[in-house]
Amino acid sequence: MVKKTTVVTPERFAKGFSFPEYLEQIKVNKLQFQQYYDDFALDPADADLFRTLAQQPQGPAKVLVLGEDWCPDVYRGMPTMARVAEAADLEMRVFPRDENLDIMEEFLKEGKYQSIPAFVFYTRDLDYICHWIERPAVANEEIEKIEAGIRAEKPTIDDREFGVERRKRINPRFPDWQRATVVELKEMLGRALGNH
Repeated sequence: MVKKTTVVTPERFAKGFSFPEYLEQIKVNKLQFQQYYDDFALDPADADLFRTLAQQPQGPAKVLVLGEDWCPDVYRGMPTMARVAEAADLEMRVFPRDENLDIMEEFLKEGKYQSIPAFVFYTRDLDYICHWIERPAVANEEIEKIEAGIRAEKPTIDDREFGVERRKRINPRFPDWQRATVVELKEMLGRALGNH
């Protein structure tokens, strides 16, 4: 549930990192961020749609991103959002979650989880439009199947080996999940702006 009052003032929003600034200062996974940015391109029709949405009078003009550099959902998702922001000419500002828990508090998943990344869309005047959290629905479904498959194949697997095997099976799915994220963002913004 998004609160009616917000800590995201124009002054606070302006203090966020641009995507290049964020990449410059992160401590871990810089190569992964860069790879998922370099390897991902928006379909031209999707780029056009995001541009069209952004040109509406109350369309998105700004996007706030909450994330942490250690999180695979973030190093996959944030570059995807950066590509959308570039295509639609949105001002994107990145805030490390753990240093901005007051912002995170406004966008908790299911009202209780500090899930990241969170992408929050605003109008030019910083009026809230909508937000998206963590990963696309298809990723949640696939992760569940992958984890169940590992447990079925290796019932006595220890936590460390489980984590390694999980990563090995999940990481190849990331490009598809980037595309699924774009689909969800299009649908969410379309609904929020009354286009669906």
